[in-house]
Amino acid sequence: MTTAFLTDERVFWHGGGAYALTMPVGGPMGGLVQPLPTGLPENPETKRRMKNLLDATGLLRQLAVSSADPASDEDLRRVHPESYLSEFRRLSAASGGELGIRTPFLSGGYDLAALSAGLATEAMRKVTTGEAHNAYALTRPPGHHCLPDFPNGFCLLNNIAIGIRALQAEGRTSRVAVVDWDVHHGNGTEAVFLADPDVLAISLHQDRNYPMDTGFAELRGEGAGLGANINIPLPPGLGHRGYLAAVDRIVLPALSRFRPDLIVVACGFDASAMDPLGRMLCTAETFRLMTRSMMQAADDLCGGRLVLVHEGGYSEAHLPFCGHAVIEELSGSAIRAPDPLGPTLDKRQPDARFDAFANGWIDDLARFHGTFPG
Repeated sequence: MTTAFLTDERVFWHGGGAYALTMPVGGPMGGLVQPLPTGLPENPETKRRMKNLLDATGLLRQLAVSSADPASDEDLRRVHPESYLSEFRRLSAASGGELGIRTPFLSGGYDLAALSAGLATEAMRKVTTGEAHNAYALTRPPGHHCLPDFPNGFCLLNNIAIGIRALQAEGRTSRVAVVDWDVHHGNGTEAVFLADPDVLAISLHQDRNYPMDTGFAELRGEGAGLGANINIPLPPGLGHRGYLAAVDRIVLPALSRFRPDLIVVACGFDASAMDPLGRMLCTAETFRLMTRSMMQAADDLCGGRLVLVHEGGYSEAHLPFCGHAVIEELSGSAIRAPDPLGPTLDKRQPDARFDAFANGWIDDLARFHGTFPG
């Protein structure tokens, strides 16, 4: 089984502006905000340290590692209007800027964002052509918050949507399911595919985290796409068992009903218990077992065709172990990098009373989406 791993040193060179976490530094709103050494939480170190860990354990040498060409202008225009792209190019050719909310970029930011989209696209292409059984794209900047004409939440181009539309145009895929387990709602991906019956968009996310005004279960699609958008807002503190329950009771039945020919996971790691931008309690084992579920679904439904595209995740210490667990599972490797926080986080999981509450919450969502057994 060949697992492709798409990455490029240049994506680690994307940089943001003067932020401390998500607060702007300077000006009337940020005049008392002291700068942080790393600025935005979306910085190179979480991704670079994940790749470094894969290299240190030897797992990277078991993968088919490659880069990719940047997404072409034609690929980008299938998702983003030329008016947005031209303004992005103009600022990128100068000193950079910010086009939306929390999406600053430096000079050359357009080229790096196009490269990130190209990595996601090539990962999908390798799987759909049979060159690889499955694939992981270590992309940066991320993409799932980027609407067609409005970037936000660190996302400048919608990497997954660009890849899907490119492969559809090439005739390599038609029905695609996107499973987004980033802790934040995939509002950009939802916006791109809301009326498309051939793309099932599923988002598991912390209820009213980011964006605070999107991600509600009631939005199930529009027009011909009604029923092909599934939002699964989850209560803060859900933890390991709750995430697996949501996958089992809602995600897997929805995938089985839709029967995609490709599954793409928006693989954010910010549901980690150590993440500064989420309030969930996931461990590396959570991400490993969710990956196992996606692999089984892909085997059952679409010949194993599964692609994971990196999204959020902001714990520089914990994310590398969560990512390593996913790649271990994806590749079938015997190499292990045990989660050093695993035993501690296991003791911090919700108790039986919260589990009962969470199970009721998930069952209500399963009934709403029509995936509840019986």
